[in-house]
Amino acid sequence: MRVKCVICDTIQQLEDDLPLAKKLRNRPIHTYMCDPCYTRIADETEKRIATGKFRFFRTSSKFDEEF
Repeated sequence: MRVKCVICDTIQQLEDDLPLAKKLRNRPIHTYMCDPCYTRIADETEKRIATGKFRFFRTSSKFDEEF
C-alpha cells in the first residue's frame, strides 16, 4: 500500500498486512505520518511541555479539577 505523509508529502510503501495499513484503508479519517515527522513533532511537544508554559485544553472544567 502506498501512503503519503501529511506533513512532508513523502511517499512510502507499507505492507498490506500491517495493522496500520488496515487502519488507513478502513478508516479514511486517519492520516499517515512518516517516522521522521512523527519523532520531530514528539520531540518538539516534549520541549514545549518542559518549559512549563504548555497548557492542555480539555473539554470540561470538572475534568480539569480531577486532573
